[in-house]
Amino acid sequence: MSKEQEQAALGLHTLGSDTPYTFEYDPSIIEVFDNRHPDTDYYVKFNCPEFTSLCPITSQPDFATIYISYVPDMKLVESKSLKLYLFSYRNHGDFHENCIVTIMKDLIEKMDPKYIEVTGKFLPRGGISIDPYANYGKKGTKWERIAEQRLAQHDLILEKVDNR
Repeated sequence: MSKEQEQAALGLHTLGSDTPYTFEYDPSIIEVFDNRHPDTDYYVKFNCPEFTSLCPITSQPDFATIYISYVPDMKLVESKSLKLYLFSYRNHGDFHENCIVTIMKDLIEKMDPKYIEVTGKFLPRGGISIDPYANYGKKGTKWERIAEQRLAQHDLILEKVDNR
């Protein structure tokens, strides 16, 4: 089977193709593929240090590192489509908190993971940095309890911030 045929069989369209960049928020860009190990719990983590969006009031750019960690169930997110999805925020005006919660909800809709958390570490503007965090555990599973515990314990030990 050729690389193109294998890619088509997985239902992936952006991987290995010319890269079309979308400059406005577009969750339809996200592509997923089958998890070959749904019987095994494991984390997948993405570090996205070049996230940008716009302030919805001033249109000034906001810069952040986005951390996405999840425990897949039946689907995983394809990394190039995730990159393009995050890039689609480039000219999107929204508050930091809304960006993080929306990213999480879009990934839940596409993948239906067992567990997911999304953190944004935004650079300061006006002397204040904002670090929103959102998580989710699949209802009725141990991951729902883990999400509750993780949220309750989030940032109990404050990090040393010396890089922004």
